[in-house]
Amino acid sequence: MGSRSRSWRNPCLTMHQPWASLLVHGIKRIEGRSWPAPLRGRLWIHAASKVPDDATIKAMEDFYREIYAVDGITDLKFPEHYPVSRLLGCIEVVGCLRREELTCWKQVPEGVRLEGLTNFCWLCEQPQKLLVPIEMRGNQGVYDLERKLSQAAVRGLVPVESPLPFKFLLPNPRDPFSLKPGSISVRFPESEASEVEKSSNLSAAIASAVAATTQFSKKDHKFETNSFPSRNVQNFNRPFQPKNHSGFDHKMPAIEVATPVSHLSECSSSHKQLPYAKLSDHTGAPKIFAAAVRGLKHANSVDPAKNMQSR
Repeated sequence: MGSRSRSWRNPCLTMHQPWASLLVHGIKRIEGRSWPAPLRGRLWIHAASKVPDDATIKAMEDFYREIYAVDGITDLKFPEHYPVSRLLGCIEVVGCLRREELTCWKQVPEGVRLEGLTNFCWLCEQPQKLLVPIEMRGNQGVYDLERKLSQAAVRGLVPVESPLPFKFLLPNPRDPFSLKPGSISVRFPESEASEVEKSSNLSAAIASAVAATTQFSKKDHKFETNSFPSRNVQNFNRPFQPKNHSGFDHKMPAIEVATPVSHLSECSSSHKQLPYAKLSDHTGAPKIFAAAVRGLKHANSVDPAKNMQSR
């Protein structure tokens, strides 16, 4: 991503749910990426349009229950909803380490060390959430929020109390980029990998979280299609104009389109989710569909003359 070295006025990152809400609500302290954090300071968090399924939500909630329990925190309160296609709030990026370094950093809580699941770990503090999430489309990588949007968003922020407040210490307080890959081994040469005794529940939760987290790893800069509403997910996935690579809207009818993974409804309580079903949810659906196709072919072949007249 060639824009990583640039500076942003109002940097924003689009993330999938449930990770986006978990970060803004102060439960998630580490944002995992395949590339190092290109900035320090405030980072706006936007929830992508892909609706998370129940299994993914459960896997991540179970993961955080288990790793917080290692530090004695057992009363986690998870978000009631995981809205999509919304600007949710912001956090402060204070550093970035490789996973191997994070697991060796004894100066942070054990649960934080267990949270590193990807190559690069962005260290996040000071979560703030929007009282009213703002509907918007996202983009790939880190991008700038429009000035008017960011100004409006700042006025709607409220601080969030993390379940286990703490601060990542900078090796050099005068240099915001001093906490970077390689800095921990220099500052704490005696650091060792985490040796916490993992229970079967913790091991299972970590394995499930890894599977859930890496499901998008090969699609970092590709596109994901919208999904169906799921438990405690707010969604008004309205059709919108797709964008081309230059960021300008195509002049074409509104359609449901794929949305980027590094990506992109304010749900009113008066709206209820309609029941949706996928063809794959029914084990007999493929056979029924195949039978229907065969029936159509048979009907068309019964009387070719009639078929020709009908045309």
